[in-house]
Amino acid sequence: MSAESTTTLQDDQHKARYLADLARVAPNSAPAWLRQMRAEALTQFRGAALPHTRIEEWRQTNIAPIIETPYESVLEPAPHGLRRADIAPLLYNEEGWTELVFVDGHFDEALSSRGPLPEGAHAGGLREAWHGAEAKIIRPHLGKYLQERNAYTALNSAFLLDGAFVHLPKNAAPGKPVHLLFLMSRHDHPAAAHPRSLIVLEPGSEAQVLVTFAAMDGGADYLNNAVEEIVLGNNARLTYVRVVEEQVQGHLLATTEVHQGRDSRMYSFAATLSGQIVRNQICVELAEENGESVVDGLYLNDGKRLVDNMLSVHHSQPQGTSRISCRGILDGESKSVFLGKVCVHPNAQKTDSRQLNKNLLLSDHASVETKPQLEIYADDVKCTHGATVGAPPQEVLFYFRSRGISEEAARGMLTCGFAGEVIEEIPIEAVRARLHRYVFEKYAPAKVR
Repeated sequence: MSAESTTTLQDDQHKARYLADLARVAPNSAPAWLRQMRAEALTQFRGAALPHTRIEEWRQTNIAPIIETPYESVLEPAPHGLRRADIAPLLYNEEGWTELVFVDGHFDEALSSRGPLPEGAHAGGLREAWHGAEAKIIRPHLGKYLQERNAYTALNSAFLLDGAFVHLPKNAAPGKPVHLLFLMSRHDHPAAAHPRSLIVLEPGSEAQVLVTFAAMDGGADYLNNAVEEIVLGNNARLTYVRVVEEQVQGHLLATTEVHQGRDSRMYSFAATLSGQIVRNQICVELAEENGESVVDGLYLNDGKRLVDNMLSVHHSQPQGTSRISCRGILDGESKSVFLGKVCVHPNAQKTDSRQLNKNLLLSDHASVETKPQLEIYADDVKCTHGATVGAPPQEVLFYFRSRGISEEAARGMLTCGFAGEVIEEIPIEAVRARLHRYVFEKYAPAKVR
């Protein structure tokens, strides 16, 4: 038997659990157009290879522990007994914020709180929205921007049972952030959730959206297989922040597709704080001229964890601007992967793009694979890219020690400063303060705290 045939047979065996779960989905649980979308995604899932290290985009990212675990997908909201007090550390409780909680991928109204929104705006669960008046907004967008990325993105669409929906009408601006908390409850068997988000900003609107992936302590291994679609109309403005706080037994595969219109602006930041295997894939298309996208990030890695950041920006039209700035701190025997890709299409003259990945190694046993890339098919552009990997500079440590500061304290100060530079760019003050505090408590010596 050939290697390809063996891989196909193994894939079929690993897919069997998901297919069995899909067979239990109620056939009339969604409108006809959505059932058709699910059916097409199922066909794609059946035919797609599960990610493996012979695929270029996954060459450094071995997710065999995810593939080989027999997860049971959560099809319906299950009794979890959680109260808001139980999840308080994961909420912000800021005045005027809308905080929506999704347990195992399903919207939980009782745990959520809604702040004031402009007339015509909506923030809530996808399932309730596609059965109501918002269906006319959802249908033209849901599933329209998700590329055929891999078997897991197809699986998410096949399991499209609920999720988050945020919509702002033309020229609307809530003024306060919308926080989407995707929480995995405690299970006594390996469980999988497939949360979906759709964020639509009509022309001229402006929003701040914060997404948190987290889980309750204890329980069996779990997988969050998440897909987000973000649509920015002409001249829309979005601040988007993702914070990953998965448990040690938790895995996250998150794919975000962003479609930007003319003169639109997006600032995004992804902070990976914890989780055993985490893959953040953010794919931006500047589909019209004069779009601007900032894709920043910070990943904190230790133990034997694996963190993968795959960030891409496609400049499809002229005069687009993109900035990618991602920083990583690695300790223990951890491994991080960074793949940044900027593609400038033939029509995208006057493109201005910069890409930089910096990594700070705190251990001789940690490793990072970094590969910033440029694909340029236009001749009037300004594009740069680069990467750095290294330990804290010895000359700087010596400077601190010569002034009576211990090496331990000096390393902590340098590490906090390294992370703080990119955190300081986040425009949402409550998030900025929380991340600064997290980094300080993680890396500063006890006597400094």
